[in-house]
Amino acid sequence: MQRFEPRAMIRAAVAVDLVIDIDNTPGALAAVAAAISDAGVNIAAATCVGSGDRAELHILVPHAEAARHSLAISHLAVSREREVVVVDVEDRPGVLADLTRKIAKAGIDLDLVYVATRNRVVFGADDLDALKAALA
Repeated sequence: MQRFEPRAMIRAAVAVDLVIDIDNTPGALAAVAAAISDAGVNIAAATCVGSGDRAELHILVPHAEAARHSLAISHLAVSREREVVVVDVEDRPGVLADLTRKIAKAGIDLDLVYVATRNRVVFGADDLDALKAALA
């Protein structure tokens, strides 16, 4: 099996992950997506996890304030938000393994990972400065 080395320069930026607690019912995700798109805001990434009656939707948008406002008008609320690190990656086997090895070697415990549009990976951890340094 061929190993690939990570790119010499990794571009990482800090962004905001919005969390919306929704009913785990048909149409709930559609309501959130419609509210955000009605504000003219693009959803750059999303992941939804839940079982039972509730689900937790994480979204990454370029204009968090506009998304929050539009959601509030639609009687949907952002339950919490946090800064995350967004990394541009190559679309090839082994990239996620390479990045997470670097993060693990730095002793950083990830608590959130999801994939975004345009070949990007979203990482969350308690210590964002250490996470950014590990990816530098």
